[in-house]
Amino acid sequence: MRLRTDDDIYRARLLYLGPPGYTLPVHLPYGQYGAFAALLALFMLLRWAFTGDVDLFPAIEISLALVATSLIFRYVDADRPATTVVRTLLTDWKHTRGDGRETRVPAFTTRSIRLRPTLVEPVRTEERL
Repeated sequence: MRLRTDDDIYRARLLYLGPPGYTLPVHLPYGQYGAFAALLALFMLLRWAFTGDVDLFPAIEISLALVATSLIFRYVDADRPATTVVRTLLTDWKHTRGDGRETRVPAFTTRSIRLRPTLVEPVRTEERL
């Protein structure tokens, strides 16, 4: 009797398990691998632009790419694709916010309301009983 593997579950979630016969220790969606590679290339390009050299093993860039990928994919799910999350992040970052000061709305109190005697009818004593 042969047991079916649970690879169908991982295929439905679009996970890369590793090369045939060898399973990777972490199961990540395909999008995370691509985002990590793109962010790593971006961070390496930024470091090269600022310093003019690239390390043989870019540990700082790898750690920054890992953190950035985990932050991006914290908000990514089936309803919100990664491109939408990144587009929203860039849109929110570009727009300026207010200076943070509150503007108070004038409050109306009963002290400022006056009734004219013609509008208020005197209360009759026989109606109270």
